[in-house]
Amino acid sequence: MENEVCSQTEEALSAPAGQEEKKKRPGGHPFKGGKRKKWLVIALAAAVLAVVVLRGCGGKPAAAQTTYTEEQAAYRAISQILSGSGTLAPANSYTVTTLLQGEILTAGFEEGDTVEKDTVLYEIDSSDSSTNVEKAELSLNQARRSYESALESKYLTAKTSGTVSGLQVSVGDQVSAGQTLATIRDSSTLSLKVHFPSDDAASFYVGQGAAVTLDGSFETLSGSISAISGSDEVLTGNRIVRQVTIQVANGGALTSTQSATASVNGVGSSDSGTLQYKSESVLTAPASGEVAAINVSEGGYASKGQTVLTLGGDTIDNQVQSASENVRNAEISLENTQDQMDDYTITSPIAGTIVDKQYKAGDKVESGKTLCTIYDLSYLEMTLNIDELDISLVEVGQKVQITADAVEGKSYEGVITKVSVAGTTTGGTTSYPVTIRIDETDGLLPGMNVDAEIIVAAADNALAIPGGAVERGNKVLITSASPSAANALEDAAPEGYVYVQVETGISDDDYIEILSGLQEGDTVAYIKAEAQYSDIYSMMMGGPVYTEGEAGGPPDGGGPEGGPQG
Repeated sequence: MENEVCSQTEEALSAPAGQEEKKKRPGGHPFKGGKRKKWLVIALAAAVLAVVVLRGCGGKPAAAQTTYTEEQAAYRAISQILSGSGTLAPANSYTVTTLLQGEILTAGFEEGDTVEKDTVLYEIDSSDSSTNVEKAELSLNQARRSYESALESKYLTAKTSGTVSGLQVSVGDQVSAGQTLATIRDSSTLSLKVHFPSDDAASFYVGQGAAVTLDGSFETLSGSISAISGSDEVLTGNRIVRQVTIQVANGGALTSTQSATASVNGVGSSDSGTLQYKSESVLTAPASGEVAAINVSEGGYASKGQTVLTLGGDTIDNQVQSASENVRNAEISLENTQDQMDDYTITSPIAGTIVDKQYKAGDKVESGKTLCTIYDLSYLEMTLNIDELDISLVEVGQKVQITADAVEGKSYEGVITKVSVAGTTTGGTTSYPVTIRIDETDGLLPGMNVDAEIIVAAADNALAIPGGAVERGNKVLITSASPSAANALEDAAPEGYVYVQVETGISDDDYIEILSGLQEGDTVAYIKAEAQYSDIYSMMMGGPVYTEGEAGGPPDGGGPEGGPQG
């Protein structure tokens, strides 16, 4: 039977770790420190059991001497604290660099100076860049003129206002460069230029009435003087005359082929002249192409600058497209050059303190070099890495106590501003960065190493016992004389002791809060970690092991006399 028990025990000890029941952590929340030490104790106890059983199965003594520590449950203050250390950093920092090279003309600041956002820090010689801007502007103007010329080749506009007449093309017709397409004339008013004796013309004035007599029909029309020449001319027979221009309203029958004479205040003109339209222009094709549209039909009125005809075709359309792209390229080139001009004046990107100045006025600087560094010291920050077991206890807004070795006897208050969900895993353990802000920073500087404590839970008057006294399943070993022994479990316990079920609350590195299952005056018994370390080391090294009969102790442990040691 003993061999059978040993065999079963060995099989259990050699079972894969994954087959063991998952251990639940005592207490309301996982917390690094005290609870992990407790489970280390449990792991070491398991090792003790393994050694005792295996050595017993080999025919050697099987029971080890176990030392218990007793302590009464009592009320005390417990604070569950997460602690760690980190390095202080400024609220914001900026390294000022240059994109250009050249001589620094001004650098009117020093290390330690406080600057506002957009304060001018450096001015670099920009004389070469000024010339480049002028060249870019000239290129843009040329590109725009070329584009306008290309548009004029596609969209044929009226040079003067008037009626479209003599339209010689239709939509779809092919035209060649220089071909006459239409005539645009203003025939509402005609003008007649004739000469009058110089002495008489000298007394005429603009706006004075005149009579125009048409040759052939001798019809007389009313008109008015619109211009008088200021210089004399000599006609045949040594007649000294001046040219006078008379405007006549067109009733609709007059044309530019009609000749006439005029008289002003009874003085007849020295010769005759031909009537001329007020304005007349011929529309010609600037390039070969196809008539894509007739925008103003025959007999229609076109204002000056209005599109009369639209030409198309691959050649014309490509010219317009190319000219448009050239304009945009020139605009971008000018914008880039102007931006480079702005880069010659370097301003502060943030408000802060100059902590490092690399260049001064008169220095030559190369592109990409660091000029200075600015810190925003309005507050400081630190990052605390929180273990995965504790991250659920941390939230934005929690207060943090900060201390620094460099500032003795003083503590600072911080507040959690960010809890990141981007964890980092190292050696099978994941931690999460938590950002802490410190507003009152007197005496603190960026780069200082500081310690931080986050009080995640606290109880001023909690019934507590040593954390190592809570065993797996939230069971606690107490003396049989304890008041709570009346609620003992049926689990086997050493002589003079019983197990009770408890409900736990918060804990610190040493003690754990008991919410139910115990009362003040109960005496708990547990194995101190250092005692277990000594026993295990002794057995591992082949030290003496006492069997139940030899030691006289209880099956579950105890002192040499069978009971716990106080």
